[in-house]
Amino acid sequence: MDKQKLTKAQRWELADYLADQRLGEVNKSCREVHPAHNLYADFFKRLIDILVAALVLIVTSPLNLVIFIITAVTLGRPIFFKQQRIGKDGKPFDIIKFRNMTNETDENGELLPPAERVTSCGRFLRKTSLDELLNFWSILKGDMSLIGPRPLVPEYTHRYSDYHRQRLAVRPGLECPPRENLGHVWTWQEQFDNDVWYVEHVSFLTDCKMVINLVRFALDRKSAEARANVNHRGTFFGYDENGRAINLDSVPQEIVDQLFG
Repeated sequence: MDKQKLTKAQRWELADYLADQRLGEVNKSCREVHPAHNLYADFFKRLIDILVAALVLIVTSPLNLVIFIITAVTLGRPIFFKQQRIGKDGKPFDIIKFRNMTNETDENGELLPPAERVTSCGRFLRKTSLDELLNFWSILKGDMSLIGPRPLVPEYTHRYSDYHRQRLAVRPGLECPPRENLGHVWTWQEQFDNDVWYVEHVSFLTDCKMVINLVRFALDRKSAEARANVNHRGTFFGYDENGRAINLDSVPQEIVDQLFG
């Protein structure tokens, strides 16, 4: 069976199968993670989040109004996209963004891949990170932080190795940029490893460097395009036999045939 033609239910079944078959072995080779605990990580980081989020929400309110109007004209209702994500210590919360994708479906009635549904305006918002503005409300509430691992969907949680699960030891953030300019759409392995590194190195200096990298990469055309096309890497499905995080393309065809052939 063609992997790309699997239904959502079949894809989730495939991911569950990989977790059952491989996580035990993957976890045997996981090293222990020691989240950073210092005055900044435990107190001042949250204080800075509150102050910055409140200021940004006030300053960008006119821009949010413009985006609201454009979204209403190009996509209609609903204006906002709401989705559950997983936060610190595995607790779920809802993120709210302006919609930037249509609701087009395939012959099975399932939504087309994000890359095929995003509007031209939505692509611009993603490339410029303007689609993240409403996340400052989540920061103000305490669900998120300015810097931290990106919050991902609940379905991924039971697929994490013990090592990568430690990305949930801190509040998720607007972004946790790589420490060097990759210049390509980074893999799940690269993202998760970077997230865990951050968990172990949270400090004021680390966050300052992260902010600098975020601005630097946003101004770099190649990196900005890579970020805008991040959905092209596909869904996180689990791990290969070497313990590396993979997407659907990297799942062996024989496993697909075994389950659905």
